[in-house]
Amino acid sequence: MSAPASTTAAVRMTYREACKQAIRAAILADPRVFLMGEDVARYGGCYAVTKGLATELGEERIRDTPLSENGFVGAGIGAAIAGLRPIVEIMTVNFSLLALDQIVNSAATISHMSGGQFAVPLVIRMATGGGLQLAAQHSHSLEGLYAHIPGLRVLTPATVEDARHMLQPAIEDPNPVLIFEHVMLYNREGELDPSVTGVDIVSAKIRRPGRDVTLVAYGGMLFKTLEAAALLQVEGIEAEVIDLRVLRPLDMPTILGSVRRTRRVVIVDEGWRSGSLSAEIAARIAEEAFFELDAPIRRVCSREVPIPYAAHLEKAALPQAATIAATARTLVKGG
Repeated sequence: MSAPASTTAAVRMTYREACKQAIRAAILADPRVFLMGEDVARYGGCYAVTKGLATELGEERIRDTPLSENGFVGAGIGAAIAGLRPIVEIMTVNFSLLALDQIVNSAATISHMSGGQFAVPLVIRMATGGGLQLAAQHSHSLEGLYAHIPGLRVLTPATVEDARHMLQPAIEDPNPVLIFEHVMLYNREGELDPSVTGVDIVSAKIRRPGRDVTLVAYGGMLFKTLEAAALLQVEGIEAEVIDLRVLRPLDMPTILGSVRRTRRVVIVDEGWRSGSLSAEIAARIAEEAFFELDAPIRRVCSREVPIPYAAHLEKAALPQAATIAATARTLVKGG
């Protein structure tokens, strides 16, 4: 006799609320966990993710910091080594460059340089990407830069489910984990299945099956890519969409398995084309599955310019669904 179907209805919420619930649950579950960053307490966070948490949980667990990324990321590293489980919020990925020395030369290397004597169980959250007319100093997608660094795990939750559930395994990881939250996702709504209580931080996920072409995306590009797949379906082209979810380490078996089925691939990356994560994925596909391809590997990336402020120029600089669809269409139909 089969088990009765669950009667618990899915809960609809925003990506922002999913991030907030993840932080709240982690702090309530473990006295070692706390969050710190610029304006996260009294102001409620630049993107309102932590709004109300300081009042509920206290300002020892939700800590405002000075405007000094190098300083408070360093403090987070020290707290992690000392046995706490800090979540550090950097307001935007562009500002993380001010803490690059702490992240790359300390967080990523201490465990290795100490022969495993010291772990750095640190989580760093930051907003990334363009689309909100925040101009060049607040709109870039630099997660590919961090995916280059050994010693880091790099996550890019795109769905409400991943936003809610990726934080806990990140906190439990003994090594530093960077979580990139795309600014265009915070207001996006999705359904959270109450029966799902966790997700992994290892594997990519096929969000849409298809037979004609593989579309590889992550973060804020996922939904534009799914939109492109819907456009292609009208023309009889069935695109398979892979959500990378984890940029380091890459889940190449999932990517290669899809490419071997469809024999065509388009990689969508909001980063710049030169030296991008898309270039790394393309190289690995060429190394491992070159003779199984029926068409050249294609990439859709941001234009090689600082992201403009003007809305029409910003839109032109960033990958769009129509461009993704046109690139895939050329692979399948030629032209």
